[in-house]
Amino acid sequence: MNLYKHIGNIKAGLFILGIGLIIGLLTYTQSLVTELRNDNRQIVRLYAEIIANIVQDDNDANLDFIFENIIQKVKFPLIQTDPEHHPQMWKNLPKSVNTLSKRERLMKTMDKLNEPIPLLYSDATIGELTFGYLHYGDSSIVEKLQWWTYFEIVAIAIFIFLGFVGFSFIRNNEKRHIWVGMARETAHQLGTPVSALMGWVDWLKKHPEKTEELIPEMEADLLRLEQIGRRFSKMGSKPDMEEFDLSERVERVVNYLMKRMPSLGNKVELINDIQPGISIKANGSLLAWSIENIIRNGIDAIDREDGRVTVSLRKDEDAIKIRIQDNGKGIPKKDWRNIFRPGFSTKRAGWGLGLSLSTRIIEEIHSGRLHVIDSSPKNGTIIEISFK
Repeated sequence: MNLYKHIGNIKAGLFILGIGLIIGLLTYTQSLVTELRNDNRQIVRLYAEIIANIVQDDNDANLDFIFENIIQKVKFPLIQTDPEHHPQMWKNLPKSVNTLSKRERLMKTMDKLNEPIPLLYSDATIGELTFGYLHYGDSSIVEKLQWWTYFEIVAIAIFIFLGFVGFSFIRNNEKRHIWVGMARETAHQLGTPVSALMGWVDWLKKHPEKTEELIPEMEADLLRLEQIGRRFSKMGSKPDMEEFDLSERVERVVNYLMKRMPSLGNKVELINDIQPGISIKANGSLLAWSIENIIRNGIDAIDREDGRVTVSLRKDEDAIKIRIQDNGKGIPKKDWRNIFRPGFSTKRAGWGLGLSLSTRIIEEIHSGRLHVIDSSPKNGTIIEISFK
């Protein structure tokens, strides 16, 4: 239920996270590329200075040595040209660049990324003279970094897309589950008064002289049907809160179920242990609904002849506490919290909405607490509702 409630925020969060990752990756990768390009430029500048010094010494052997042994060590393509930008020497070019026209095209591409470094000759007589240029491109590492960024962006986009599709599937599946579950919960709620009314009609056919004795009970079942209709019609709207006698309301729920125990199909004794005179400001109809759900779950958990469900209500200095204790088959400790989640049920035909609705009514609407106190296969389960 909480996932369904916040699914829009989760989708927005995924989108923002994806955009943030993309911007972060682009920024970080660009900074790395810029840093590597600056390093390469410093290296080319250094080579240009060395070449200029060798040219001034008029030693072609040293120039060949630099290109063959030093420049060969660099990992990026490098072309030395004359002042008119005609290639003279080159290193680390792709094998496919094997003609003059291809080298010139590559050179233009490299110049768009990195400005050529001039080779300068200084002379006291004629001053400074440019006798060539060093054109250089990006290393394979820089190129891989740039391509890798696009792969990462595609991967993030796929992740966001799958996240959206996944959460949409969960949302739609949960919607279907809730609608079917609500239909079953409605049938579950209507089952007790309808079954009771059918039982009263059968009994009246056999004992028509006792009609007056049964009228109050039949009226109670009809009132229950009306209450169920009001409950479902008001779902989603803000409930009205009023001060009322909680002891009397809980006792009414217990007595109603007690007289209709045969229609529930269980041989269970309902024990009333309610402290009188306890009042609370709440929505009486919703609170009675949640308490009835918990009692009915306790009844359904019993598969023994001496079944027993005890409903107690106490008020101490700290809180009002309602405890529903059964001697059924118990709940594994790992599922003490799961039983209040929508969709979780220990029953074969259960839809796991009864206790989740009770949780919402008690904790979200009334700021109370609903939890398992204890549970074991031998002693059954104790569930407590508390209001401070």
